[in-house]
Amino acid sequence: MQRLRLPHAVIVPASIANLGPGLDTLGLAVGLYLRATITRVVADGRGRLICRFVDGPIGGPNRIAQGFEALGRAAPGRPSLEVDVQSDIPLRGGLGSSAAATIAGLRLRELVDGRRPGADILAAASKIEGHPDNAAAALHGGVTSCCTRQDGSIAVATWPWPKRWRVVVATPKVELKTSVSRRALPKKLPLGDAIFNMQHLGLMLSALQTGRVDDMREALRDRAHQPYREPLVPGLRRLLALRHPDVIGACLSGAGPTVAVFASRNAGGVEDLLRRAYARERVPCAVRTVTVHREGDA
Repeated sequence: MQRLRLPHAVIVPASIANLGPGLDTLGLAVGLYLRATITRVVADGRGRLICRFVDGPIGGPNRIAQGFEALGRAAPGRPSLEVDVQSDIPLRGGLGSSAAATIAGLRLRELVDGRRPGADILAAASKIEGHPDNAAAALHGGVTSCCTRQDGSIAVATWPWPKRWRVVVATPKVELKTSVSRRALPKKLPLGDAIFNMQHLGLMLSALQTGRVDDMREALRDRAHQPYREPLVPGLRRLLALRHPDVIGACLSGAGPTVAVFASRNAGGVEDLLRRAYARERVPCAVRTVTVHREGDA
């Protein structure tokens, strides 16, 4: 194990998955963070991870521990780590909290056993998560697209995010489990809808490179998952249809219930729009502007 100056923190960003048409394919890393701070290294030869959740119980599986153990047993004689965990990422909010925790566990394991190729880290995280989109963004930062190859490995590409575009996220205070949101999806998709999404995904990748607002506004349209999830997410239909001079467009973040709105300017005004929209729905909601996390940030 490498020598660490304690306390030593592993910091992993939140992520917005899908971005409209890119179901289980696209992810955008944003500046809300999970911090796993190593407070003590125990030379017991057991290679264990002991977590203390500073903000209280997480109410579900410990994905940090699952990530830590995903690559098998630690090499004999390795020390154990005592870790304090804090997170700005809402649990079960559709902002990649589980993927961030999984990546944090894998990164902690690297500190015990040594560096692993990024492809191995992503493959292990994707096996736990069931899809690679959030994990790829949390691992690489910025915008990522993923494709599972025939041999089961995952190809990742990174894309620029136009610096002038702002990201505003609204997280309504409602319970929506990812498993429930995924069950709402159809087993089969009509051919016309599949073609529609492929066309819009291609347009989005172009818009990210050119910064063309009109192209991005059109590219955010989706027929694969958002129409089926609208009944589960308060205000989603209204926000997807939102038209305003400062707004590029909106999408459901991951499985929801968070909605991401992209602004060309005046993010504060867009925040106010969202607060008013949720007030009309009579749903409490946390609204904030977040930065795009790029590789090397934090």
